[in-house]
Amino acid sequence: MKIYQVDAFTDKPYSGNPAAVCILESKPTDKLMQDIASEMSLPETAFLLPFKDGYSLRWFTPSSEIDLCGHATLASAHILMEKGYINEGQKVDFYTKSGLLTAKSEDGWIRLNFPARPEKESNAPDNLIDALNINPIYVGKNIFDYIVEVETEEIVRNIKPDFNKLMKVDMRGVIVTAKSKEYDFISRFFAPEIGVFEDPVTGSAHCCLGPYWRNKLGKDEFIAYQASSRGGVLRVKVVDDRVFISGKAVTVLEGEIISHEL
Repeated sequence: MKIYQVDAFTDKPYSGNPAAVCILESKPTDKLMQDIASEMSLPETAFLLPFKDGYSLRWFTPSSEIDLCGHATLASAHILMEKGYINEGQKVDFYTKSGLLTAKSEDGWIRLNFPARPEKESNAPDNLIDALNINPIYVGKNIFDYIVEVETEEIVRNIKPDFNKLMKVDMRGVIVTAKSKEYDFISRFFAPEIGVFEDPVTGSAHCCLGPYWRNKLGKDEFIAYQASSRGGVLRVKVVDDRVFISGKAVTVLEGEIISHEL
């Protein structure tokens, strides 16, 4: 089983969001995939198995499987392109729990085609506001996450969540966002419930952020920044019920898992 570590949504190593990418020749057990993800101890580990005209793709955090992950999909596409599994400029199809996703290299960026996951306005549970210690100007949620808009990007950058309280919020995670001076908008993403206290750059969160800021700003193309300690830049375009998320990626490690049971 070949395995790679990739920094996604960045063009510099040791920044962006790290993901492991495993290239499979046969289907492993779910337990083995979870054990490998736990061993890697990265925000996500992606498992790719040739399927139909593309690849089956599954994502695991150190503690659980999830239904959608942007940065590990970007990392997977990057490895397939860089290591010659697909031809340069070729579109790759990923068969996932969130349906068919695609990726293609364009102008030095990898463009992902993801489903939009718009939010609806929601009452904030007490633990959410207490955990973030902020005064939100809007709270909504979609099928995965809460989204919280605050007044300024400085508030986003300075949040120090109480993760014990945040773990009591019954959702995958929490997106905190604000309009930005340098970018169209910035965000941070916290998901302690699935073993990721703060995700460095979260592609799937932009399936919500894209439609949200389209409605707020009246346009459909954005340059976004996720303001974690590692940071990452994303291009986002909303078209009907799809969100196109573009980023760059850098391989920082490659190897082979030599002791396993498939």
